Amino acid sequence: QSQFVESGGGLVLPGGSLRLSCVPSGFLLGLYHVAWFRQAPGKEREEIACISRSGASTHYPGSVEGRFTVSRDSDKIVYLQINSTRDEDTAVYHCATTLNYSYIDGCRPEYGHWGRGTQVIVAS
Repeated sequence: QSQFVESGGGLVLPGGSLRLSCVPSGFLLGLYHVAWFRQAPGKEREEIACISRSGASTHYPGSVEGRFTVSRDSDKIVYLQINSTRDEDTAVYHCATTLNYSYIDGCRPEYGHWGRGTQVIVAS
């Protein structure tokens, strides 16, 4: 089954930092743009970051206010750096691929290669 494998989640203190990773399994990452999503308990899934195929362009459609940074080693791995963590960052984080990207508003559906996600808990 072709999908991402996410890692790097865990328990972090408010104001802390975390780096999440997505590694492809069974597909060529370099062919796709990649988006990060998160889903908090009782809330809808939201897209929080998007990076173009080349890595040269990024987009942050949500309310992360400059605390999140997405990057990639083009065909090997995608990262999400989270700084100044807040309680509201508690969620399961997923990455997904897309073939559709706009330099105005970033990643667009359809999304694929969803992984199982990695859990982030921000708590003191």
